[in-house]
Amino acid sequence: MEAISHAGTAVGILASDGIVLAAERRNTNKLLDEAATAEKIYKLHDDMACSVAGITADANVLTNELRQIAQRYLLQYNESIPCERLVSWVCDMKQAYTQYGGKRPFGVSLIYAGYDRHFGFQLYQSDPSGNYGGWKATCIGSNASSAVSILKQEYNENETKVSDALALTIKVLSKTLDQTKLTPDKRKLCHFQPQNTPVTNILS
Repeated sequence: MEAISHAGTAVGILASDGIVLAAERRNTNKLLDEAATAEKIYKLHDDMACSVAGITADANVLTNELRQIAQRYLLQYNESIPCERLVSWVCDMKQAYTQYGGKRPFGVSLIYAGYDRHFGFQLYQSDPSGNYGGWKATCIGSNASSAVSILKQEYNENETKVSDALALTIKVLSKTLDQTKLTPDKRKLCHFQPQNTPVTNILS
């Protein structure tokens, strides 16, 4: 939990016509090779993505596992895996690591954003214990409590479109960042509005 509370802020907002994920880029060193840097937002499947906060190595293990689960399901059933099924599957694995000797829990929290034909757009959050829940708007990482307070005041379920969610996301990040000014090199945004559109709208 300590690693998560010191990680860059990640925000997820569910809109009536899509989902917005955003994350703070902590390391903005000009000498850093962007191509070899760990991401904050990962594409898991054509209709699902996630944002992470915590230990990067643990995040890489979990995202790789999520991608494999999604591909195995697609191969077996010839359709995309339902969002909650994928989340519960990986949370079962996270929970198992909390109860066996010689293992430590994964030090990472994730926000999952996805779409399936049964329940439409969905937003989930999971913690290192394996507990997960569905959310309309949520935040993980440093200053998460401040971000959640802003979301409680500003978020309106019935009136929020993707354009409104993008504006709210920028507002939340600008008020929770440690830096004084939010610039493009300090944030990463992803929004998608499928039914037939894959998760490819990644905005730097």
